[in-house]
Amino acid sequence: MPQRTTPEKARQGRRGFPVLLVLVFGLLLAAVVWWGVEVYGLMLDQQQAIETPASRDQPSG
Repeated sequence: MPQRTTPEKARQGRRGFPVLLVLVFGLLLAAVVWWGVEVYGLMLDQQQAIETPASRDQPSG
């Protein structure tokens, strides 16, 4: 006679709080990295805007 298994024991994996935490923290980490890249990009744009006019004012030749 085959053994009977409960549905909870037969499941391959659990869903719930730990999975939700991993997904939320992953999303937060991605947002923080995105924000950091945006700030870095703005700093580079500002630096280029400061340096560009000075190079145009110099005589060529």
